[in-house]
Amino acid sequence: MPVSTLKIKQLRELTGAGMMDCKKALMEAKGDIETATQILRKKGLADLKKRAERIAKEGLIDAYIHAGKIGVLIEINCETDFVAKNEKFRKFAHDIAMHIAATNPTYISRDQVPSKLIEKEREIYHTQVKGKPDKVVDRIVQGRLEKFFESTCLLEQPFIKNPDITIEDLLADLVTKIGENIVIRRFVRFALGETIS
Repeated sequence: MPVSTLKIKQLRELTGAGMMDCKKALMEAKGDIETATQILRKKGLADLKKRAERIAKEGLIDAYIHAGKIGVLIEINCETDFVAKNEKFRKFAHDIAMHIAATNPTYISRDQVPSKLIEKEREIYHTQVKGKPDKVVDRIVQGRLEKFFESTCLLEQPFIKNPDITIEDLLADLVTKIGENIVIRRFVRFALGETIS
C-alpha cells in the first residue's frame, strides 16, 4: 500500500531511521506508525550484531568536569569521521561521561570483571544466605550477583537521565539511529583527593 511522505517524515523524526527504511516499515505496517516503529526497532536490534563485527577506529575523546571535584575522560569509537562529528554522537559521549561522574562504574561490561572477583562476590552472597532453604539460595545469590554487575558495569547501569533504560539500551538506540558500530572503548574517573590517605 502507498504511504504518504508526511507519515514517512513523522516516522523518521521519531526513530532517526533512513527514509527508505521508514517507507518499507510503514508499508509492512499498513501505514500504522506505532507498528512501523516496532518493526524498525526489531530490525535495528538484528542489525546491531552485524554492526558489532565492523571495526570502529574513529570517534572522539570527551571530558566532563563536575563542580571542579570530579572529572571523567572517555573514549568512544565509531566507524567514520563523519559520525564522530555528528551532534547525536557527541551528545551521547558527553552524557556517558556525565553518567560515569555520577555513578562511578568500575568496568564497561561484565565480561571485563575478573572471574576471581565474581567468585569472591558469589562466596560472600552464599555466606549471607546460609541457613535458607537450598532451593532459594542459588536464586538469591544470582539476584545479588546481578545487582553487583549493575552497580559496577557501565553498560548495565540505569541511565541517570532516564532510569527506565540502561546505558546498553541507550547505546543500541544510537547505533540503530546512526547505522554504525559504536563502542565505548575506555574511561577514567578522577575524584578530588581520592588517593590521599
